[in-house]
Amino acid sequence: MRAATLAEITCASPLDGAGSGFLLAALPAGPVLWAQDRLTRREAGVPFLLGIGRELLRADLSRPADVLTAMEDALASLAFAAVVGEIWGDPAVLDFTATRRLAMRAEAAGRPCWLLRRAASANASAARMRWRVAACPSDPPMDDPAAPGDPRWRVELFRSRLSPAGEWLVRHERGRQGAADRLHFSAITADGTLAESPAADGRSGIR
Repeated sequence: MRAATLAEITCASPLDGAGSGFLLAALPAGPVLWAQDRLTRREAGVPFLLGIGRELLRADLSRPADVLTAMEDALASLAFAAVVGEIWGDPAVLDFTATRRLAMRAEAAGRPCWLLRRAASANASAARMRWRVAACPSDPPMDDPAAPGDPRWRVELFRSRLSPAGEWLVRHERGRQGAADRLHFSAITADGTLAESPAADGRSGIR
């Protein structure tokens, strides 16, 4: 998931926070620019920064065009380890050419870039990996089944130029006592059962 190119995440519903949570769990170490347009902030809110263990710089912008410009500028800077942009709906400015520019800039910079889209259709995009994300019940802790456990998501890689498409149940094992965060991917097979995949470091994920 953290390949040095453009990836796109769409949410199961416009107000679902699953896409944001999955993305936050997979961000690399180092400063990250997180840019949002006005409609996204009004309808879905802003990332809650306290306690996530990431260095996020928020850019609260008005128009989708401003978000795209900020993303391109950030990819041209050495100050950021990754770039995230949230855009609401299907604005005309977010066309194939705009996504191709982002993909080329991310690949030239050698850094990952994500578009997080809400209330959007799966229209033409140059994103090298395109994901759908939905929330699942958390994994209950063994010592207290009633307590909140590790977050889980159902994720589908429905289009990719870098790896085979598929569907997984993903669990975020949060690092404790200095250990790194990890994402565990369990493949969902055709009959709906799970096939456990090797755990992936939360800072690398599926490439």
